[in-house]
Amino acid sequence: MEKFLAKWESLSASSGVVRFLDINLRSIGQVMFQNNPLTGIFFLAAIIWGSYAAGVPRVAIAGVLTVVVANLTAQWLHVDTESLHSGLYGFNGILVGLALATFLAPGPLLWVYVILGAAVSVVVMLGTTNVVKPWGGALTFPFVLTTWLLLLATYGFSGLAGAALPTGNVVAAFQPYQGSPLQLIDLVQGVFLSISQVFLKASSIAALLLLAGLAVSSLAAAAFALGGAILAVLTAHLFGAESDLITGGLLGFSPVLTAIALGTVFYQPGWRVVAYTILATVFTVIVQSAVNVALTPFAIPALTAPFVLVTWLFLLPRQRLEGVPEDARDIEKPAAVA
Repeated sequence: MEKFLAKWESLSASSGVVRFLDINLRSIGQVMFQNNPLTGIFFLAAIIWGSYAAGVPRVAIAGVLTVVVANLTAQWLHVDTESLHSGLYGFNGILVGLALATFLAPGPLLWVYVILGAAVSVVVMLGTTNVVKPWGGALTFPFVLTTWLLLLATYGFSGLAGAALPTGNVVAAFQPYQGSPLQLIDLVQGVFLSISQVFLKASSIAALLLLAGLAVSSLAAAAFALGGAILAVLTAHLFGAESDLITGGLLGFSPVLTAIALGTVFYQPGWRVVAYTILATVFTVIVQSAVNVALTPFAIPALTAPFVLVTWLFLLPRQRLEGVPEDARDIEKPAAVA
């Protein structure tokens, strides 16, 4: 693995085309905090598989297009080279593309929207980084904010329409969901889809590809992702969440990101860190449900907002939990990513 990466880096250094490919692959990996081009290949395979299996190949195409546009925009804005080469300006862009192509109906204006969203995500990334730098970086907030605004605007445009957006009266706000018993197979499905839904995919095969991509870069990240998914599903079931949300992984994808972030990125793994991460992961499930309810009248999805909110909250105390050095938490450094 190390020899392969060394050869790849040498090739990237000697070729501008390969370097740009490397940046885009790392950007895809950075969605789950991995600065590794091989991880990006696995993640890209998961996106393609999940999109084609669902009969929506345009989603994969939109993802590839937006990561390229985002990185071209970053180069145009003359961002710092180290962060660019680490893929830190493309991961929000690819999520914007995947989300827009998932939630909006196909058509020429969708692609205009996708390109616009990718470019704007870089601007939002730069601005957010400057504001939140003291407590851990922008995370996926640029993706959330950019996508929310673009989706909300579609209700005011006749040229764009939602294909998978809920209507405002699907669930009455502030009314409890009705839970139902789940079989073991349903819980297992919920665990795998919690992982794949990080990339807006409902596919167990995509989840396995994502876990493989994490493992080739960091076994700890793969373990925390799987553990976070299991904990999220069990927590949601314990509290009696709506069954389809659990089995569809829709209450687990943000907890998965929280588990990876706190367990492997912003703190060095240790027993106190594990306990802290468990607390944050459980709380992310609650925040996910709360945000789902709060956004019901607006008919837009929560996306990864619960992950961003909880991770920021759990980084703010600055507790000494076998933390990584202060400079490693800087979003401008490759170690502190998505």
